[in-house]
Amino acid sequence: MSNATDSEPVFLGIDLGGTNIKAGIVDNSGTVLGSTSLPTESEGGPDHGVSRMLLAAQQAADAAGIPLTAVSASGLASPGTMDLRKGMLLEPTNLPGWDDFPIQLRMEQSLGHKVVLQNDANAAAYGEYWAGQARNAGSMAFYTLGTGLGGGLIIDDHIIEGENSHGSELGHVVLEIENGRFCKTGQYGTAEAYVSATALLEQFTRKLDEGSATSVRARIDRGEELSPLIISEEAEKGDQLSEALIMEMAMYLGVTITSCVHIIDPTIVLLGGAMTFGRNSTRTGRQFLERVRAEFRSRTFPTLAERTVIDWASLGGNAGFIGAAGCARRAFLRR
Repeated sequence: MSNATDSEPVFLGIDLGGTNIKAGIVDNSGTVLGSTSLPTESEGGPDHGVSRMLLAAQQAADAAGIPLTAVSASGLASPGTMDLRKGMLLEPTNLPGWDDFPIQLRMEQSLGHKVVLQNDANAAAYGEYWAGQARNAGSMAFYTLGTGLGGGLIIDDHIIEGENSHGSELGHVVLEIENGRFCKTGQYGTAEAYVSATALLEQFTRKLDEGSATSVRARIDRGEELSPLIISEEAEKGDQLSEALIMEMAMYLGVTITSCVHIIDPTIVLLGGAMTFGRNSTRTGRQFLERVRAEFRSRTFPTLAERTVIDWASLGGNAGFIGAAGCARRAFLRR
């Protein structure tokens, strides 16, 4: 890892999750100088959470070889819902008990400098836009495939946050208006109900209950817990049910991306998150991406089919804190 210099500003990015906090010191060009990860311990409540974020910040600064006081500004990526203008968490699904918490103010008081609050998916998108796969793109759409389906939209360095801090909710585009699958948000037929780890597990469990043949059943019988990783591994070995359900999810994602592209016509669409099936390193990952692309091409205009890039993101689990640091940098440079 590089050492920070006195001549260039450095920024702290914190990615707050329900399970873990990731933090990193990032320089003016987007290079990570030092980073850390530690358990959130969210059950301790928001005050304890602030102390955990401060610990993560100090560990990241130590890893970068700089004092925390050398940080010019900080960015905080958090799950929603939130009010970005007021710096408030409203009802964060992954942080029960943290409702109506003035997280931005509390972190600014603790760190002693400007803190920029951002939705975690938006922050990850900005990380890819600033320092990742979309570095040279004018605009982008970003999808995070995980427990749910997150999203971020960036046009000319502007994150689409919306009037009520609910912009860029790409996972909540409605795909089915009749008999749609139930989404954990309480809605029906949203993209997240078709493209997410939750959706994959629900569909696979239904097929198991129906008696469908699959090599996954033997692993469950041995005591393993059903997971997207197991499904992906068995798909890679040729299990037909695993492959079919993953490809079905790719089809729905292609439909979702088509609607997004028809609204903003981005330079590039990136796919990231925890559930990427090995990306280009596995046959399943490559097939998933190509199925998404094929579905998009079949539903869009010829010019968009030819020119729109759809690819895997490149920053992995670091996208959130890098993007949060990038948001802090943007605010710092615009002072």
